[in-house]
This record gives sequence, structure tokens and C-alpha cells, in this order.
Amino acid sequence: MPVQEEIYGACMIRVTRLDASELMVSSDMIEFIESTPDTILTLTDGKKIIVRENPDEILDRIIIFRRRVMAPMPSDSDSMEMEG
Repeated sequence: MPVQEEIYGACMIRVTRLDASELMVSSDMIEFIESTPDTILTLTDGKKIIVRENPDEILDRIIIFRRRVMAPMPSDSDSMEMEG
């Protein structure tokens, strides 16, 4: 896992702008996802970002992110069982 994803991956999703540059966006800041046919993310502050991913891909990434955040933390006994 790249260092950038380790740092930001816990609170953001990765998207790709039309120029192929990647950027991390807080899924909590996404207010609307439009397909016009480009995918446009409208953030809660009114900023708009045009991305290569289609709306379904964005939704899948948000769902994966939320599942990871909401997953129960392993207890110490769970980690010991995995090691031993």
C-alpha cells in the first residue's frame, strides 16, 4: 500500500481527474454525484470536481470506505490468536 494511501486512505477515497492526476476526496464532503456524461462530484462547499470514474465506482469506493471505518476493531485476544 503506498504511503499516501496509508496516511489518507483511512478518511478519504481516491479518484482520478480527467488529466489522469489522482486526488483524495473525503467521502463525507461529497454532496452530489452527477453523470453528464462526465462524472461530476459536487462537494458540500460548492466546489466541483470532474473525475474519470463513473458514479457506480464512486459509490462502491464510498461503501468500501464506510465498511472499513465501521468494522469492529480486533481485540488483543483476536490478534494473539492470529499470531499464534
